[in-house]
Amino acid sequence: MSARDEKSVTAKKKSRKKGDDAFELWLRRGLHQLFDDVTKEPVPEELLRIIEADKDS
Repeated sequence: MSARDEKSVTAKKKSRKKGDDAFELWLRRGLHQLFDDVTKEPVPEELLRIIEADKDS
């Protein structure tokens, strides 16, 4: 592989990484908007009892 080809491959990888980073950021923000309120809700007592009962068995 020539030096020119290697530079092209490296540039494509960097471009793809930037695209992946942008997608990751978009996804993370979207998921936070959708689910942050849900994660702040208390866990129902019945579910906690089920979890504790499962731990004991």
